[in-house]
Amino acid sequence: MSTSSVPAAAVVAGVDGSAGSMRAVWWAAADAARRHRPLHLLHAHDWPDLVYPPVGFALPVAYETDVRATAARVLADAVVVARDVGADLRITTEFTTRLCVPAMLAASRLASLVVVGSRGLGGFAALLVGSTGVELAGHAACPVVIVREVDLADGPHAGRVVVGVDGSHGADLALGLAFEQAAFRRAGLTVVTAVQWHVAGQRDGVAPPVHGEQAELLSARRVLAEAIAGWQEKYPQVDVQLEAVAGRAGGVLVDASAAAELLVVGARGHGGFTGLLLGSAGQAAVHHAHCPVVVVRPPR
Repeated sequence: MSTSSVPAAAVVAGVDGSAGSMRAVWWAAADAARRHRPLHLLHAHDWPDLVYPPVGFALPVAYETDVRATAARVLADAVVVARDVGADLRITTEFTTRLCVPAMLAASRLASLVVVGSRGLGGFAALLVGSTGVELAGHAACPVVIVREVDLADGPHAGRVVVGVDGSHGADLALGLAFEQAAFRRAGLTVVTAVQWHVAGQRDGVAPPVHGEQAELLSARRVLAEAIAGWQEKYPQVDVQLEAVAGRAGGVLVDASAAAELLVVGARGHGGFTGLLLGSAGQAAVHHAHCPVVVVRPPR
């Protein structure tokens, strides 16, 4: 199928039949139902190219039949999971013989969210463990949601939405998505910034200066208040808390996610969140957060 099979603004979930992908389907279905969006379930299977010079041999008919039967079964199981979440959901399914990342990137051009598990089978194996996941999070045309194995182990969290902010354009985009998610979830929103001091003789730059620690934190809170002003006017029903925390960005985000139901981060920023998902802070969020993580990229 072509990319046009993805309904506009759909929530797209990558499906491969693994437990991780079914967690992603569950999360995607809940989000689609909550925000009144269509749900698109995508199964990608890389088609082998069996060519032996000087003659190319076609794949056995039985192989193609088995692959398509497996895809149909996997997608049917995913539909059952989604229907359990939202009986009235508008659900479409797609099987493609493209590689998983190109297929998901293509789908992201029309999607409102792309949702994947952190581990899977076949085309989605080790997603977001190595370069495959970094590529998806770094290049998708819409926000990417990573649902890790621990995220839904005890059912959905009933906490707050947490968003990391550093004053960058990417952080403002993350703020917008975080406010929207908090409003639809009827949850509170915690806006967090990491404050690091670069002190001579301190290798990690985390230690506060001798004087002015509280002044620095208060200044950071004022920056947060300015950053959320416009969004709070748009979503006045959302209860907002501002937190300026001394520490490395990765650790601050992971700690803040402990009581959260969703963590939202920008793909790139400056200050404490520089290189998020490409450096240590992003790796910490993806691999160690206690709730699903949304990575927001600026539009191209």
